[in-house]
Amino acid sequence: MKKIFLSFLLAATALLTGCGYNDFQRLDEQSKAAWSEVLNQYQRRADLIPNIVNTVKGEAGFEQDTLVKVVEARAKATSIQMTPEMLNNPEAMKKFQAAQGEVGSALSRLLVTVESYPNLKANQGFQDLRVQLEGTENRITVARNRYIKTIEEYNVLARSFPSNLTAMVFSYSPKAGFTVANEAQISTPPTVDFNKK
Repeated sequence: MKKIFLSFLLAATALLTGCGYNDFQRLDEQSKAAWSEVLNQYQRRADLIPNIVNTVKGEAGFEQDTLVKVVEARAKATSIQMTPEMLNNPEAMKKFQAAQGEVGSALSRLLVTVESYPNLKANQGFQDLRVQLEGTENRITVARNRYIKTIEEYNVLARSFPSNLTAMVFSYSPKAGFTVANEAQISTPPTVDFNKK
């Protein structure tokens, strides 16, 4: 009887070793940590926006519509609270990404508009904020890439045999990653025509 129990215990241990349960736990925690870093960098960008807006407001005649769009996009983006539990909800993820995309677009329009204001371009405070914003955008990219890589590892584990059996038993479904909102647009090469006048 003791030999049968020991054999059963040994077989169960061997089966559980290859089931991937611990890998799911590790990758789930890594994905939550990576997501927290993404949120941290988005918050850093959101915190910079009021300073940028206040600096730009000081420029006489600056286009108020551009400033309003930046402020509205920031308000919308910061109103969406993405918890790690919501990462498995593709619709919530899509909404969050769209709001962050609007912030990025509004800031891009603001920076393009600034080019028409030489006094603002020469303002050292604005230049410092612009450098901080560019650095933050780079940090967002790095954080998103780390998150994407972690999600990729998790999803491969969830779909590979035999760990996919563990995924089914414990309801570990694949996680949603970041998507590109304008995928069709960016996959089309630009048209260059040097004959236009």
